[in-house]
Amino acid sequence: MSASGGNKAVVAALSANLAIAVLKFIAFALTRSSSMLAEAIHSVADSGNQVLLLVGGKRSKRQASPEHPFGYGRERYIYAFIVSIVLFSVGGLFALYEAYHKYQDPHPIEGRWWWVPLAVLVGAILAEGYSFRTAIRESNRTRGTQSWVQFVRTAKAPELPVVLLEDFGALLGLLFALFGVGMTLITGNGVWDAFGTAMIGLLLVAIAAVLAVETKSLLLGESATQADVRRIEAAIQEDPDTRIIHLKTLHLGPEELLVAAKISIAKCDTGREIADGINAAEARIRAAVPIAGSIYLEPDVFVSPKTQDAGQGNR
Repeated sequence: MSASGGNKAVVAALSANLAIAVLKFIAFALTRSSSMLAEAIHSVADSGNQVLLLVGGKRSKRQASPEHPFGYGRERYIYAFIVSIVLFSVGGLFALYEAYHKYQDPHPIEGRWWWVPLAVLVGAILAEGYSFRTAIRESNRTRGTQSWVQFVRTAKAPELPVVLLEDFGALLGLLFALFGVGMTLITGNGVWDAFGTAMIGLLLVAIAAVLAVETKSLLLGESATQADVRRIEAAIQEDPDTRIIHLKTLHLGPEELLVAAKISIAKCDTGREIADGINAAEARIRAAVPIAGSIYLEPDVFVSPKTQDAGQGNR
């Protein structure tokens, strides 16, 4: 997945959230609706998260150094993990606190500005819908036949899954806020406003938990996708005299893959023949999987399990 597609979705989400946050704060100032305050803080948290994703993407492009010989590709994972923490603490926990506070002292939405929250929420739904559409369009370029759940769980670049989940959560949160504000206006009971705020908080906590789990897996180090592993295996074994004894892969970043394998050689091969065979295998791997930047192949003599068992039996 190219970083440009993810950045485009991130910038679209950032632009929408900044504008929406200002309008939500204005609506809260005019009506004192807790749902509007929770949604305003939600938009601020999302805006900060998108800035973090852009910063992580920029820092990940730094050149490798003696201290970090494999580069800084995982910076994108670190900043995506920070996003989950911000969403949980600033977005989710604040909304739950505000819901409790409003439940303790419920008050209706009164005055001539009663219509402002409704107008802001409807406009925010349209803006978030555009941002969500951009994220879906960019994701479809690389999603292939995967379901959306599979895409979020297996994507190696964190930006698009993060924006997808944030935008999806933002749309649901806006609907919850619209429900809470609408019921408060209809019934005159501020408890509905508190209820809508609590729903927003629980939603954000759940999304933050999903992001934390998925990003933690990337931070720990994930192997290549099954499709890339099959391509690497086919590339190595394209030479009939070469076979894989064992193979390991690791994502050093969304677009950089480490490949380490022990491959078989003939007992009679010379040093030059071994080196030529390894170089040829590396070239085939890079042609099959271009993101395989670091490749380490160890030559060995293949011994089949039957031969090994027979040799042990003769001892």
